[in-house]
Amino acid sequence: MATPTHGGRAKCLQRLVRLDLPVPQTVALSFDMVHKIAGGDMPDMQALVAAFGQGALLCVRPSSEDPDWGGPGAILNIGMNDDRLRDLTETLGAEAAAELYLRFVQSFAIHVARLDPDLFEEIEATGAEGLAEALRAYEDEAEEEFPQDPAVQLSEVLRSMARAWEGTTARLLRQAKGAPMDAGLGLVVQEMALGLGQGECGSGVLQLVNSDTGLPQVTGRYLSQSQGREALQQESESLYLVKDPRGPSLEEAEPEIFSRLQVHAELMRRKLREEMQIEFTLVGGEVHILDGVRVQRSARAGVRIAVRLAEDGIISRQEAVMRIEPRAISELLHRQVAPDAPRDVIGAGIAASPGAATGKIVFSATEAQASLARNEACILVRRETSPEDIRGMHAAAGVLTERGGMTSHAAVIGRGLGKPCVVGAAKMKLNLKRKTITSATGKVFRAGDVITLDGTLGQILAGEPDTIEAALDDAFQTLMAWADEARDIEIRANADTPADAATARNFAAEGIGLCRTEHMFFEADRITPMREMIFADTPEDRQAALAILLPMQRADFSELFRIMEGLPVVIRLFDPPLHEFLPSDRPGLRDLAEALDLPVSDVTRRVEALGEYNPMLGLRGVRLGITLPEIYDMQARAIFEATLDALEDGDPVEPEIMLPLVSAKREVELIRSRIDAVAAAVRAERGEEFTYRLGVMVETPRACLRAGDIAPHAQFLSFGTNDLTQMTYGLSRDDAGRFMSDYVRQGVFGEDPFHVLDIEGVGELLAIGAERARMIQRDVTLSICGEHGGNPASIAFCRAVGMNYVSCSPFRVPVARLAAAQLAIADKIS
Repeated sequence: MATPTHGGRAKCLQRLVRLDLPVPQTVALSFDMVHKIAGGDMPDMQALVAAFGQGALLCVRPSSEDPDWGGPGAILNIGMNDDRLRDLTETLGAEAAAELYLRFVQSFAIHVARLDPDLFEEIEATGAEGLAEALRAYEDEAEEEFPQDPAVQLSEVLRSMARAWEGTTARLLRQAKGAPMDAGLGLVVQEMALGLGQGECGSGVLQLVNSDTGLPQVTGRYLSQSQGREALQQESESLYLVKDPRGPSLEEAEPEIFSRLQVHAELMRRKLREEMQIEFTLVGGEVHILDGVRVQRSARAGVRIAVRLAEDGIISRQEAVMRIEPRAISELLHRQVAPDAPRDVIGAGIAASPGAATGKIVFSATEAQASLARNEACILVRRETSPEDIRGMHAAAGVLTERGGMTSHAAVIGRGLGKPCVVGAAKMKLNLKRKTITSATGKVFRAGDVITLDGTLGQILAGEPDTIEAALDDAFQTLMAWADEARDIEIRANADTPADAATARNFAAEGIGLCRTEHMFFEADRITPMREMIFADTPEDRQAALAILLPMQRADFSELFRIMEGLPVVIRLFDPPLHEFLPSDRPGLRDLAEALDLPVSDVTRRVEALGEYNPMLGLRGVRLGITLPEIYDMQARAIFEATLDALEDGDPVEPEIMLPLVSAKREVELIRSRIDAVAAAVRAERGEEFTYRLGVMVETPRACLRAGDIAPHAQFLSFGTNDLTQMTYGLSRDDAGRFMSDYVRQGVFGEDPFHVLDIEGVGELLAIGAERARMIQRDVTLSICGEHGGNPASIAFCRAVGMNYVSCSPFRVPVARLAAAQLAIADKIS
């Protein structure tokens, strides 16, 4: 690919000239020349001015590699002076000539000479009177006369624009938009087509598509006796382009001119292979094309535009897929704050789950459920969420937490539910006793006050701004079908409930890569027998409590198998430490004592005894399965009985059972022998055959290093990158959000490792694990099922190390599908 030298605007104008479109004479200055100008090394200005002919008026526009990076504004009417005023008075009339000169003086004074804008913007007089006033103000403020030499005027404009681009503030703003530090600026010097004078003169903009919807629609404005983009700035005085019941149009006033513009625009669309907005000027009824820029567009419009261009044969399907930023797909899946809506930002945190949610503040899961019962939308505000908050999270429209990071409980569950979530809003003070949150500016919000979460940007807004709804239209479905044709890695979903599974199917996930069974135990009818099991003193008592849970688990798995219709389903056996299922407050302990018919003091003592100093590294995962094997026995039986029920219905089910937090092969051997025994018992009882696959969730560094030992005992290894990142770094994923932004800002970490996979550290462990597993067992299935599975950069790494699939939250499945397709297409191109 050729290195850009003059910028996008210059390249576009060059192509328009080659298409024989009526473009005024133009000279493009390269990035290198503009850089020299910023340093004071000026080109031959007299020769540059002479290239346009005697008396020509000029404009200068910026030409960066990407228009989204910004840049200095255009300067029009360069070359206007006292002599040109006299000449143009004869041809255009005194009023129009004076107006041209006045506009240039004001623009030059403010943007080039950097004089006080108020002195010039407050000039109300027009024509000759306004011009005289502006020239006097310039002379007083600059302590010199307004420059009359066109070469001097042009020189000052070029120097000013070049220096503005290379200034520190401009450079930082560009970098914030993704521009490289050394991004260059080109400048385009163009002869003016004045838009003022005799006959039909004016300026306008036109495009062939609606920027919000992407549907075909001629939009734009035209204003007589105007320049630049004044038609958009003075809409009350400008004409519509096409016939419109709201007012007069260019199509009615000048049908031939309108027809010519449409022909030019359609030619640009086909030859430039893009929806373009053209800036045009009419001079005595003649059309001049001054500029062409890529149409600004919403995420939904971007998808429809790319699909229509491909369907019209202008670009290929693969190019259409490559044109859409994967993260932009998230905007289509969720309601969003309207781009033009006023924002009263009261706080900010980590954008953990995209979308917009508005509701009344509540501070507990119970209050959230009560709000749902009243049909009132609410925002659940917690210091941090825990598994017992899940029902409240289901009931709330969105979740806000003071603590947490990208893989904290609230973030993971929020993404899984497809609900907006902002975590780590540490600068907002949360007072649970008084039920208030206080913004950084000191404004207090109480329970019942209405706020809005923007989970896409990580902002908390006061009130209820306008929003736009999600849009999964036919263009989206078409684009995703093309993406699926191109990609070469499977995409599954992390789904814990039937609702999650249904969402995953809607987004065309190719199976469930992680079903976290512990989330099924927090329902009201299950938490009590779960607690009875935890408090049981003997295996027999545990089995009695688990017998109550068995049919519930079987029903859960049966529903998952039914929804997935034969697609693979990976079921992770029970993982969290038992204390998460026990109450910690006095009312909860009292309720538990009543349910178990035990004294409160006994219950309190038992709960305290189950506490651990570091529960995330304690008795959890496969360790529970070994020390309390009855739990995994019950779950295995529920899986196998649900499998046989599904097989009776005709679905080809082969469940995949995954063991969490494995560190040693002996753990797998012990659990596998028990699961095999349960399978044999179920086969004997039912008189039917079935198969299953056993796998390991690789989420400890030791499991990665010893993957060669573990692989012979498992059909698949799925890397749980959330815990693996946590253990590799020695970071709590729930607490890292408090300081992670400081670490990233100061360059300690290039990116939050819980958001983007750490290729150098965690990635090396993954690569070692994959290589050692495949050395011993070539056909072992490899995947990742942490939240990194939905991140485009992380998917690229997974493809590189030979993963068979990635699994992510249901609402991230389309993002992962598109990102995987783009990686495959890029490989073919290169």
